[in-house]
Amino acid sequence: MGEIKRVIIIGAGQAGGETAQRLRQAGFTGDITLIGEEPCPPYQRPPLSKAYLAGKVDMDRLLLRPANVYSEERIALLTSVKAVWIDRAGKKVRIEGGRELPYDALVLATGARPRKLPLVGADLEGVHLFRTAADIDAIRPRFVAGAKLIVIGAGYIGLEVAAVARQTGLDVTVIETAVRPLARVTSPEVAGFFLDEHTRQGVRFLLGGQPAVIKGKERVTGVGLADGGELPADIVVAGIGVTPETTLAQHCGLTIENGIVTDAQCRTSDPNIFAIGDCAARPMAHFDQRVCRLESVHNAVEGAKIVAGVLTGQSAHNVEAPWFWSDQYDLKLQIAGLFQGYDHVVFRGVMADRSFAAFYYKGEKLIAVDAVNRPGEYLGAKMLIQSGRTLPPDVITDETRPMKELVASAR
Repeated sequence: MGEIKRVIIIGAGQAGGETAQRLRQAGFTGDITLIGEEPCPPYQRPPLSKAYLAGKVDMDRLLLRPANVYSEERIALLTSVKAVWIDRAGKKVRIEGGRELPYDALVLATGARPRKLPLVGADLEGVHLFRTAADIDAIRPRFVAGAKLIVIGAGYIGLEVAAVARQTGLDVTVIETAVRPLARVTSPEVAGFFLDEHTRQGVRFLLGGQPAVIKGKERVTGVGLADGGELPADIVVAGIGVTPETTLAQHCGLTIENGIVTDAQCRTSDPNIFAIGDCAARPMAHFDQRVCRLESVHNAVEGAKIVAGVLTGQSAHNVEAPWFWSDQYDLKLQIAGLFQGYDHVVFRGVMADRSFAAFYYKGEKLIAVDAVNRPGEYLGAKMLIQSGRTLPPDVITDETRPMKELVASAR
């Protein structure tokens, strides 16, 4: 790559913010420019659908670092700025207004954008997407007891919003086209537990439901269903997934396949351009180098560590096993590993106690855990997956032995 004096990072979310910080921590003394479309410095997104929506934390608490730190560390933070073009041959980034910024290394941390409802009426006032702090700021004034909320999509975001809404006293209905919530992210058993929990808390579910139209003139008044039914609504939240933001990468000819494709060092098909976080798909060390695009804080931070190490010539970073979490009511779900491809699941603890762990196996190998209010089991399984060790199902379910002891005995 030659000598690197100028690094540009496009995307000032968790991945981009972490990269700038870790470059400085690793001793990089060159120019760093961090370009973000939002008006604020990099902040954490996961609390948006949890504590921030509930009004328990303010924006200052979400910031990765105080705003003044960027100037102190000579990081040029450009907020409310959109990058519009990458000139790979000239190694320049053009931003709105026509200004061009030269780079030696470019990091794409462009994240993902929420999918808009593909329905007539999706643009009505009162229909909301969940991705930015501004999205939540727009919904909070109407997030009041007695309001009728319809959530379309029963993934983690949808269920987290439903939980906060019920705790705030809203009337909540969740519409999901699949036959169970969390269908793409967990087993039928764990999905059933969360369905029961939300139902107990007063959430109504329309599973296998097909929204057909958002009703209303200027403001949303309801959701029309494919079977002719209609549900009244004051607020509609769409939680139907995200699409990796690859527009810039596509325009400049980088390889794209469910995200910007990279190698294990997060390098794209252009050796001077890296991609990390939600927008990127890279080989996963703990899963036979399977190329995955993960939407998680962990993946954003891992990408930042890898790129900072590569650009400063440090030894290879030891990647962690993937991890995720979700807060719903007083339930903390912690996940380690990737459950896709499992052939059997075993449980430690019982669901009725609202404290249990589901361990996923592929053959004899432990590949993932879903732990509900069981931090010890989560940490233990994460250590096993990370080190390539495993425990037989009959051993892992033996609750007479502490998880820590089991992990120490694993091979």
